[in-house]
Amino acid sequence: MNEILTRRTLILIAAAGSAALMLGALGFQYIGGMPPCKLCLWQRYPHVAAILIGAVALALPRASLALAGAAATLTTAGIALYHTGVERGWWSGPTSCSSTSPTGLSTDDLFDQIMAAPVIRCDEVPWEMLGLSMASWNMLASLALAAIWIMAARR
Repeated sequence: MNEILTRRTLILIAAAGSAALMLGALGFQYIGGMPPCKLCLWQRYPHVAAILIGAVALALPRASLALAGAAATLTTAGIALYHTGVERGWWSGPTSCSSTSPTGLSTDDLFDQIMAAPVIRCDEVPWEMLGLSMASWNMLASLALAAIWIMAARR
C-alpha cells in the first residue's frame, strides 16, 4: 500500500480533491442556479491555490510544497467554519452580505438598507444535506484534503 501512496500520488489526490470541490461549486452556481455569496467566493481562492500548488508539486514533489497545499486547504476550512457560524447565527458575518437588526431604524433607513442589500446573503443556508450546509461540507472535505497534503509531506 505504501508503494501506491507515494508523495506524488497523495499530491495528485489532494489537488484533484480541491479541483472536484471547485467543479462542484461551479456546478451549483452555473447548473443549479445558486450564485455564491461573498464568503462562498472567499472559500474558493485557497482551493485554486491548492490546485496550482498541486500542479507544481507534481513536477517537484517536495515536502514544502505539500505543506503549502495543506496550508491552502486549512485556510479554506477556516473560512468555511467562519461561514458556517454566520449561517447558523453563531456570530455576525460581513455587513455587506449579512442581515442586521432593523431595531432603531426609521422606515427610510430600513428601505435604504433593503435596497442596498446584496441579492446573495451570507447568513442564509441555500442548500443543505444531512443538516450540513455547503460551507460545512466544504470545511469537512477541506480538512480531509489537508490531512492528505500532510501525509504527502511526511512521505
